[in-house]
Amino acid sequence: MKFDLHTHHDRCGHAQDTIRDYIEAAIASGLQVIGISDHSPYFGSKEDHAQPAIAMAKSEFPRYIEEVLLLKQEYANKINVLLGVESDYFPEYADIYRQEYAKYPFDYIIGSVHLSGGVSIFNRNRWKSLNEAEQIAQKEEYYRLIGESARSGMFNILGHIDAMKGFYPAFSDISTPKVDETLKMIGESGVAIEINTSGKTKDVGGWYPSHEILERALHYGVEVTFGSDAHVPSRVADDWEEVQKTLKEIGFQHWVYFQQKQKQIVAL
Repeated sequence: MKFDLHTHHDRCGHAQDTIRDYIEAAIASGLQVIGISDHSPYFGSKEDHAQPAIAMAKSEFPRYIEEVLLLKQEYANKINVLLGVESDYFPEYADIYRQEYAKYPFDYIIGSVHLSGGVSIFNRNRWKSLNEAEQIAQKEEYYRLIGESARSGMFNILGHIDAMKGFYPAFSDISTPKVDETLKMIGESGVAIEINTSGKTKDVGGWYPSHEILERALHYGVEVTFGSDAHVPSRVADDWEEVQKTLKEIGFQHWVYFQQKQKQIVAL
């Protein structure tokens, strides 16, 4: 069973091409399951379209849902199309997001921390002139939010849980027990983490999370899934076979995807 649960399209303002293009790419890649999971609108904002280059407008969200569901029917004999969303996690607006998501028949919701301390996790300037203690504090705040998102009950999957290393590879070398504490929390919550292969599009290269974190995740009983985080159709299922092989080598025996919020176990 070959699947990819993390894909975007042109509605978010920074990905290319249509949902149909990603479904066609998935079929061409031999997938049996393709998840559509574009960025959630900024539901906590008073504006309809708060960040046009980052996420779709609130008014566009129902049309997004409608299009995925129509394509799910159209392609039913070719591939299983799943309705997902990559949701930002803002604790102060969590109830607003819950209310919006409750309106729709999502197969799964990916929870991703994109802002930590009010700053993008990809902001290179965060790290300038910080001493060791300040670097640790930055990393611990990021993982505090990830742990909180795991316990929120809002999500089936947590997205790219070490993506703060994207434009700051030294992030992985900042040592803190908070990473293990968070993985333990994720394992206890039953939420899966994704192996997200889009790290190769950033300075750090490779995947999110690191092999070291995956080894610790196995120790804490964390479920894993796959997401290319494709922003162009050509990246659908990118590195899927290599990820499968690596997970086996680490010691995982299965991975999962979600349909109608129910965990589907797939042997590796």
